[in-house]
This record gives sequence, C-alpha cells and structure tokens, in this order.
Amino acid sequence: MSEASALWFQAREEAAILPESLPVVTDGWCEIRTQFSALSPGTERLVYTARVPPELAGHMRCPYMGGAFTFPVKYGYSLVGTVSAGPADWLGRTVHVLHPHQDQCVVRCEDAYAFPPDVPPGRATLASNLETAVNVLWDAQVALGERVLVVGFGIVGSLVARLLSLIPGVQLEVVDAAPAKQRLAEDMGFCSPRAEDLEPSFDLAIHASASSEGLQVALDHVGFEGRVVELSWYGTRPVTVQLGGTFHNQRKRIISSQVSTIAPAQRPRWDNQRRKALVFDLLRRPEFDAHITHTVAFEDLPQVFQRLAHPPTEGLAYLVDYRNEG
Repeated sequence: MSEASALWFQAREEAAILPESLPVVTDGWCEIRTQFSALSPGTERLVYTARVPPELAGHMRCPYMGGAFTFPVKYGYSLVGTVSAGPADWLGRTVHVLHPHQDQCVVRCEDAYAFPPDVPPGRATLASNLETAVNVLWDAQVALGERVLVVGFGIVGSLVARLLSLIPGVQLEVVDAAPAKQRLAEDMGFCSPRAEDLEPSFDLAIHASASSEGLQVALDHVGFEGRVVELSWYGTRPVTVQLGGTFHNQRKRIISSQVSTIAPAQRPRWDNQRRKALVFDLLRRPEFDAHITHTVAFEDLPQVFQRLAHPPTEGLAYLVDYRNEG
C-alpha cells in the first residue's frame, strides 16, 4: 500500500497536510497523480469554519470525502491529474474527478472524466464551479435581450457573468460590495456600476454574494414579476431580507438553485455526464483563464485557509499546484 498526502481540517479553523494510505488499485479503479485542484472559497470556508448545518451533513458530503463535518474532515471537489495506474486504456490520460485536495488518489474509473486535450489542466479545475453556473442559467431560464444583474463577484458569480455574456442580446451588469472585486469585474470587461447607481428595472437578478445585503440588492432591483435566483450557500448563518416595499405588489419571485440536481426543464433529457460534457466544451474558451486569480502550492494550503477564514475581498478562483510537491 502506497502513501499520499492530503489536506485535512483537524478541528474548526485548523488545517494540516497529513499522510494518507492509498488502497491497492483493483479492477475498475485507477490511481491519479494530481497536477492541480481548485479551492472553492465559499463552500470550503463553511466547512473549515464549522458552519455546515447538521441536518444537511448528508447532502453536503462530497465524493471520496474523509471523516465528518464534526472534524476531522477531508473535503474538496475539483481535482485534475494524470492516471498513473489502472486499466491500460486509462494510463497517461488527464482526467477531472470530484475529490478532496490530495497529491495522489485512487478512484473508480467511472468517476474520472477524461476531458478534451485542448482544455489546459489548470483551467479544467473550474469545471465543478462552472457546472454550478450552468445549472443557475437553466434555473433562471434566461431569455434573449433580458436585463440581468449579478450580485456578488466571487468565483461562481463571475462564471455566471461569463456565461451570460455569451448569450446574444443580454444586457448584463455586475455589482459587489468589495471595491477590489468591482474593479476586477471591470478589468474583465463587465459593466460594474455601484449598487446605489443601479436602476430597479432588471428582468432577472442572480445572487451570489452569500450575504443578506446582497440578496436585498437583488430583490430591490428587479422589476414587475422579476425573478431572483439565489445560489448562495449560507450554512448556519441566518439571512434577513425586507419583504415589504415592492416585493408583493410587484409579484417578485425568489428561485433556489443547487448543482446536485439538474434544473427541472432540462431534467428529462440531461444527466450529469451530458452536463459535464457541455462544461468542458465551454472550457475550451481561453477567457475562462481570467477567473483563476491565485495560484498556491499544495503544501501552503493550511496557511491559505487561515487567510480565507473570513470572506476574501479580492480575487476569484484559487488554483492549487502540486507539480513541485514532494
């Protein structure tokens, strides 16, 4: 049995890289040597800071997770690497898999996705968050020519904005409470006014700031029968919004979106594999590289999580690099 290294949260806001015994590779399984993984600050911060509601612990589990949310726990869900052992037709293939941060892992072949060679491995780590963004647009049922507001320019909000920008006729604006993220949105080519300068006439608002204030901005700025898609995950934090004012007399709607279930309109014909194929086709576009704003070494992850204990006010995706590890 060989040994790997994995990131574990040993207790609330305590992270360490620990040795991990790898199982023997048997029929139908493969070993992956990791090149990159993606750190998704929102969800992983909730796990790190012990904010996963106990009643949702089963739903929050990710493939190949170790331990439990009561600690210690090994958590993460976007890893890219090269198959180093397993069936002959898998050897040497570069694959994406839902797996915690770990320098080597053994997974079922059916869980590994061999993606197109024209998608760079680092960019491929965006796949899990991009699946969420795709599902959001399906839940939102975006129409040509709509005025759309994205509130919250984190990694998922930015990917939602990128997809919206690819739809002809959509008039898109992005807001974030952090000035650095507002500037980043502008630098990436998005229209990003101050929240106080917005007109309350959007057809659709997509909320991704994980804050009560952001959700209120979204609700206040859609027009008659406008819809708000809520994709933020709050964990155990309470959310307070004002539903007086225009909410009822303008018949506004709040729609939830979550990636684990495909949106209702697509569900009869789509499955997770078809959605994943769409995501990797989209990831052929080089503009997605701009959504990776930090690169960190695997061995530095414990220190990175110390900094991420509070919501970051700048940057988007964190790419974890394993290539010089060990």
